[in-house]
Amino acid sequence: MNYLSIEQFPDYKVPGIKHQDFQPYESNGGSIVAIAGNDFAVIAADSRLSSGYTIHTRNENKLFQLSPNAVLGSTGCWCDTLALTALVKARMQMYEHTHSKTMSTDATAQMLSILMYNRRFFPYYVSNVLAGLDSEGKGVVYSYDPIGHFEKSNSRAGGSAGALLQPVLDNQIGLKNVKLDHIGFPAELTKERAVAIASDAFISATERDIYTGDSVQINIITKSGIEVKELQLRKD
Repeated sequence: MNYLSIEQFPDYKVPGIKHQDFQPYESNGGSIVAIAGNDFAVIAADSRLSSGYTIHTRNENKLFQLSPNAVLGSTGCWCDTLALTALVKARMQMYEHTHSKTMSTDATAQMLSILMYNRRFFPYYVSNVLAGLDSEGKGVVYSYDPIGHFEKSNSRAGGSAGALLQPVLDNQIGLKNVKLDHIGFPAELTKERAVAIASDAFISATERDIYTGDSVQINIITKSGIEVKELQLRKD
């Protein structure tokens, strides 16, 4: 018995009807760098928001303070970033009102993973990096894939220039591809050195990635609070 298949039918066209493609995602660029130390965490993100060769704004902060000890860096499709961060903040407020305490950084990382996995069939088009202090006061960094899988590490880069930034962190923070007798690296990672590495990484990435630039916001997270710094980058 011969069954009819779609290949046996012509492609019918209706006069006057034009087919329109629907593109649900748009990449608005941006990059993130996060570094964890013994008693601090540093997270930085640039402020350029663009589409293709069009720059929408040069002053968009991509760092979202979720608690006194946690900051989320999010880039990619800006509308997805705003939707996801608004949902995360609402869930954290619900947790605080229910339990009369602020959600820990570890719990925030797990909650963000669950929220992203709930959208696995139509994922948020974002690159997320969460930085903060854990329950023991040590710096932690969590990075995510689009459907919520996350990894804990001491340094991570993401966004449009993530492939350019991560090798710098691997070399300067992870001490990968470094000779054992190299004496140019201090024994302990300090806040000042972490900020300097993040700044230099962004300055270099701006020279190669047109979606990263204008300025970079740097948040330094310690038990005393969150210190905010800003570094100017290329404007072209």
